[in-house]
Amino acid sequence: MKPIEKFYFNSFDGTRLAAYRFGEGTPIILLHGLFSSAEMNWIKWDHHAKIAKAGFEVVMLDFRAHGSSASPTDPKNYPLNVLVQDTATLLNHLGIRDFFLGGFSLGARTSIHAVANEILDPKGLIIAGMGIEGLSSWNKRAIHFKRIIDDFDFIGPDDPDWMSRQFLKSQKIDRVAVRHLLDTMPNVELSTLENIKIPTLVICGDNDSDNGSGKALADLLPCAHFVETPGNHLMSATKPEMGDQIRLWLQEKG
Repeated sequence: MKPIEKFYFNSFDGTRLAAYRFGEGTPIILLHGLFSSAEMNWIKWDHHAKIAKAGFEVVMLDFRAHGSSASPTDPKNYPLNVLVQDTATLLNHLGIRDFFLGGFSLGARTSIHAVANEILDPKGLIIAGMGIEGLSSWNKRAIHFKRIIDDFDFIGPDDPDWMSRQFLKSQKIDRVAVRHLLDTMPNVELSTLENIKIPTLVICGDNDSDNGSGKALADLLPCAHFVETPGNHLMSATKPEMGDQIRLWLQEKG
Protein backbone atom coordinates (compact mmCIF):
# COMPACT_ATOMS: atom_id res chain seq x y z
CA MET A 1 0.00 0.00 0.00
CA LYS A 2 1.25 3.50 -0.85
CA PRO A 3 2.41 5.79 1.99
CA ILE A 4 0.04 8.39 3.40
CA GLU A 5 -0.34 11.33 1.04
CA LYS A 6 -0.41 14.72 2.72
CA PHE A 7 -1.74 17.58 0.63
CA TYR A 8 -2.97 21.14 0.95
CA PHE A 9 -5.89 23.02 -0.58
CA ASN A 10 -7.51 26.42 -0.23
CA SER A 11 -10.93 26.46 1.40
CA PHE A 12 -13.87 28.66 0.35
CA ASP A 13 -12.35 31.77 2.00
CA GLY A 14 -8.77 31.11 0.92
CA THR A 15 -7.66 29.53 4.21
CA ARG A 16 -5.00 26.91 3.50
CA LEU A 17 -5.98 23.53 4.93
CA ALA A 18 -4.08 20.25 5.24
CA ALA A 19 -5.49 16.79 4.63
CA TYR A 20 -4.30 13.19 4.24
CA ARG A 21 -5.23 10.28 1.97
CA PHE A 22 -4.48 6.60 2.50
CA GLY A 23 -5.67 3.43 0.83
CA GLU A 24 -7.91 2.70 -2.15
CA GLY A 25 -11.64 2.15 -2.52
CA THR A 26 -14.79 4.01 -1.47
CA PRO A 27 -13.71 7.15 0.41
CA ILE A 28 -14.42 7.58 4.12
CA ILE A 29 -13.97 11.19 5.29
CA LEU A 30 -12.81 11.31 8.92
CA LEU A 31 -12.95 14.47 11.03
CA HIS A 32 -11.04 14.88 14.30
CA GLY A 33 -11.90 16.35 17.68
CA LEU A 34 -11.30 19.75 19.26
CA PHE A 35 -7.64 20.61 20.04
CA SER A 36 -6.63 17.49 18.08
CA SER A 37 -5.68 16.65 14.46
CA ALA A 38 -5.90 13.93 11.84
CA GLU A 39 -2.54 12.65 13.06
CA MET A 40 -3.62 12.49 16.69
CA ASN A 41 -7.13 11.05 16.20
CA TRP A 42 -6.73 8.68 13.26
CA ILE A 43 -3.12 8.08 12.20
CA LYS A 44 -1.18 7.71 15.45
CA TRP A 45 -3.37 4.83 16.65
CA ASP A 46 -3.52 3.08 13.23
CA HIS A 47 -7.28 3.49 12.83
CA HIS A 48 -6.63 4.72 9.28
CA ALA A 49 -4.60 1.61 8.41
CA LYS A 50 -7.25 -0.82 9.68
CA ILE A 51 -9.95 0.91 7.66
CA ALA A 52 -7.81 1.11 4.51
CA LYS A 53 -7.00 -2.60 4.67
CA ALA A 54 -10.73 -3.28 4.57
CA GLY A 55 -10.87 -1.70 1.09
CA PHE A 56 -11.48 2.00 1.72
CA GLU A 57 -9.69 5.24 0.92
CA VAL A 58 -9.33 7.13 4.20
CA VAL A 59 -9.39 10.92 3.77
CA MET A 60 -8.58 12.89 6.93
CA LEU A 61 -8.90 16.66 7.27
CA ASP A 62 -7.02 18.93 9.66
CA PHE A 63 -9.60 21.50 10.71
CA ARG A 64 -8.62 25.17 10.51
CA ALA A 65 -6.77 26.24 13.67
CA HIS A 66 -5.64 22.60 14.11
CA GLY A 67 -2.81 20.34 12.98
CA SER A 68 -1.00 21.50 9.84
CA SER A 69 -3.84 23.73 8.65
CA ALA A 70 -3.66 27.51 8.85
CA SER A 71 -4.83 29.28 12.01
CA PRO A 72 -6.18 32.66 10.93
CA THR A 73 -6.93 35.01 13.81
CA ASP A 74 -9.29 37.34 11.96
CA PRO A 75 -12.91 36.74 13.05
CA LYS A 76 -14.03 37.04 9.42
CA ASN A 77 -12.47 33.61 8.78
CA TYR A 78 -14.90 32.02 11.25
CA PRO A 79 -18.45 32.22 9.88
CA LEU A 80 -21.22 30.02 11.20
CA ASN A 81 -20.61 26.30 10.59
CA VAL A 82 -17.26 27.02 8.98
CA LEU A 83 -16.09 23.42 9.50
CA VAL A 84 -18.99 22.08 7.46
CA GLN A 85 -18.03 24.48 4.69
CA ASP A 86 -14.40 23.34 4.90
CA THR A 87 -15.44 19.68 4.66
CA ALA A 88 -17.65 20.40 1.64
CA THR A 89 -14.74 22.24 -0.01
CA LEU A 90 -12.46 19.24 0.60
CA LEU A 91 -14.95 16.94 -1.15
CA ASN A 92 -15.24 19.33 -4.08
CA HIS A 93 -11.46 19.68 -4.29
CA LEU A 94 -11.08 15.90 -4.59
CA GLY A 95 -14.15 15.47 -6.79
CA ILE A 96 -15.67 12.98 -4.34
CA ARG A 97 -19.39 12.23 -4.69
CA ASP A 98 -19.81 8.70 -3.29
CA PHE A 99 -18.46 8.53 0.28
CA PHE A 100 -18.93 7.74 3.95
CA LEU A 101 -18.53 10.46 6.58
CA GLY A 102 -17.46 10.22 10.21
CA GLY A 103 -15.92 12.08 13.08
CA PHE A 104 -14.92 12.08 16.71
CA SER A 105 -16.35 14.65 19.16
CA LEU A 106 -16.11 18.00 17.29
CA GLY A 107 -15.78 15.99 14.08
CA ALA A 108 -18.97 14.13 14.99
CA ARG A 109 -20.85 17.39 15.60
CA THR A 110 -19.63 18.72 12.26
CA SER A 111 -20.74 15.55 10.49
CA ILE A 112 -24.20 15.69 12.08
CA HIS A 113 -24.66 19.36 11.17
CA ALA A 114 -23.67 18.58 7.58
CA VAL A 115 -26.09 15.68 7.16
CA ALA A 116 -29.01 16.87 9.31
CA ASN A 117 -29.05 20.18 7.41
CA GLU A 118 -28.73 18.36 4.07
CA ILE A 119 -25.44 20.01 3.10
CA LEU A 120 -23.62 16.71 2.58
CA ASP A 121 -25.12 13.43 1.43
CA PRO A 122 -22.89 10.50 2.44
CA LYS A 123 -23.74 6.80 2.09
CA GLY A 124 -23.37 6.32 5.83
CA LEU A 125 -22.39 8.21 8.96
CA ILE A 126 -20.05 7.44 11.88
CA ILE A 127 -20.54 9.40 15.12
CA ALA A 128 -17.92 8.85 17.84
CA GLY A 129 -17.60 10.47 21.26
CA MET A 130 -20.88 12.37 21.01
CA GLY A 131 -24.19 12.41 22.86
CA ILE A 132 -27.35 14.49 22.91
CA GLU A 133 -26.05 17.15 25.31
CA GLY A 134 -22.99 17.79 23.14
CA LEU A 135 -25.32 18.60 20.27
CA SER A 136 -28.22 20.48 21.85
CA SER A 137 -26.27 22.26 24.63
CA TRP A 138 -23.12 23.25 22.77
CA ASN A 139 -23.10 26.70 24.36
CA LYS A 140 -22.40 25.12 27.75
CA ARG A 141 -19.56 23.04 26.29
CA ALA A 142 -18.14 26.12 24.56
CA ILE A 143 -18.04 28.02 27.86
CA HIS A 144 -16.05 25.13 29.34
CA PHE A 145 -13.48 25.22 26.52
CA LYS A 146 -13.24 29.02 26.58
CA ARG A 147 -12.40 28.80 30.26
CA ILE A 148 -9.46 26.50 29.43
CA ILE A 149 -8.27 28.97 26.79
CA ASP A 150 -8.78 32.13 28.84
CA ASP A 151 -7.33 30.73 32.08
CA PHE A 152 -4.59 28.73 30.37
CA ASP A 153 -1.75 30.31 32.36
CA PHE A 154 -3.52 29.80 35.69
CA ILE A 155 -4.73 26.19 35.43
CA GLY A 156 -2.59 23.95 37.63
CA PRO A 157 -2.24 20.19 38.15
CA ASP A 158 -4.98 20.16 40.79
CA ASP A 159 -7.50 21.71 38.42
CA PRO A 160 -10.04 19.31 36.80
CA ASP A 161 -9.23 20.92 33.44
CA TRP A 162 -5.50 20.25 33.74
CA MET A 163 -5.46 17.33 31.27
CA SER A 164 -7.41 19.31 28.67
CA ARG A 165 -5.06 22.25 29.20
CA GLN A 166 -2.03 20.00 28.71
CA PHE A 167 -3.53 18.46 25.58
CA LEU A 168 -4.16 21.92 24.15
CA LYS A 169 -0.54 22.84 24.89
CA SER A 170 0.89 19.64 23.42
CA GLN A 171 -0.93 20.17 20.12
CA LYS A 172 0.45 23.73 19.80
CA ILE A 173 -2.99 25.18 19.17
CA ASP A 174 -3.29 28.93 18.54
CA ARG A 175 -5.63 29.92 21.35
CA VAL A 176 -6.90 33.08 19.67
CA ALA A 177 -7.82 31.18 16.51
CA VAL A 178 -9.50 28.26 18.23
CA ARG A 179 -11.49 30.59 20.47
CA HIS A 180 -12.98 32.17 17.35
CA LEU A 181 -13.76 28.69 16.09
CA LEU A 182 -15.81 27.88 19.20
CA ASP A 183 -18.26 30.64 18.25
CA THR A 184 -19.00 29.12 14.83
CA MET A 185 -20.88 26.10 16.17
CA PRO A 186 -24.62 26.46 16.73
CA ASN A 187 -26.63 24.03 18.81
CA VAL A 188 -28.13 21.16 16.84
CA GLU A 189 -31.91 21.21 16.74
CA LEU A 190 -32.73 17.66 17.81
CA SER A 191 -35.76 17.62 15.52
CA THR A 192 -33.37 17.77 12.53
CA LEU A 193 -31.92 14.38 13.49
CA GLU A 194 -34.97 12.89 11.79
CA ASN A 195 -33.35 13.98 8.51
CA ILE A 196 -30.48 11.52 9.03
CA LYS A 197 -32.04 8.52 7.33
CA ILE A 198 -28.77 6.88 6.29
CA PRO A 199 -27.09 4.00 8.17
CA THR A 200 -25.30 5.44 11.21
CA LEU A 201 -22.79 4.00 13.64
CA VAL A 202 -22.68 5.67 17.06
CA ILE A 203 -19.58 4.82 19.14
CA CYS A 204 -18.94 5.98 22.68
CA GLY A 205 -16.43 5.05 25.37
CA ASP A 206 -17.83 3.09 28.31
CA ASN A 207 -16.60 5.83 30.65
CA ASP A 208 -17.32 8.79 28.36
CA SER A 209 -20.06 11.15 29.46
CA ASP A 210 -18.43 14.40 28.31
CA ASN A 211 -21.02 14.99 25.59
CA GLY A 212 -23.86 13.06 27.20
CA SER A 213 -25.25 9.67 26.28
CA GLY A 214 -24.25 8.14 22.98
CA LYS A 215 -26.92 5.48 23.43
CA ALA A 216 -29.63 8.14 23.82
CA LEU A 217 -28.36 9.83 20.66
CA ALA A 218 -28.48 6.56 18.74
CA ASP A 219 -32.07 6.06 19.90
CA LEU A 220 -33.05 9.37 18.28
CA LEU A 221 -31.51 8.53 14.91
CA PRO A 222 -33.70 6.63 12.45
CA CYS A 223 -31.08 4.10 11.27
CA ALA A 224 -28.46 3.97 14.02
CA HIS A 225 -26.48 1.17 15.63
CA PHE A 226 -24.80 1.83 18.99
CA VAL A 227 -21.47 0.33 20.07
CA GLU A 228 -19.62 0.89 23.35
CA THR A 229 -15.83 0.74 23.42
CA PRO A 230 -13.32 1.10 26.30
CA GLY A 231 -12.21 4.42 27.73
CA ASN A 232 -13.21 7.92 28.74
CA HIS A 233 -13.54 10.78 26.25
CA LEU A 234 -9.81 11.40 25.80
CA MET A 235 -8.74 7.77 25.87
CA SER A 236 -11.46 6.07 23.81
CA ALA A 237 -10.01 7.47 20.57
CA THR A 238 -6.63 5.89 21.39
CA LYS A 239 -8.01 2.38 21.87
CA PRO A 240 -7.83 -0.20 19.05
CA GLU A 241 -11.49 -1.06 19.55
CA MET A 242 -12.58 2.21 17.98
CA GLY A 243 -10.80 1.47 14.72
CA ASP A 244 -11.97 -2.14 14.84
CA GLN A 245 -15.62 -1.15 15.17
CA ILE A 246 -15.41 1.42 12.38
CA ARG A 247 -13.78 -1.14 10.10
CA LEU A 248 -16.34 -3.83 10.84
CA TRP A 249 -19.27 -1.48 10.27
CA LEU A 250 -17.85 -0.12 7.02
CA GLN A 251 -17.22 -3.64 5.74
CA GLU A 252 -20.85 -4.47 6.41
CA LYS A 253 -22.25 -1.27 4.85
CA GLY A 254 -19.69 -0.68 2.10
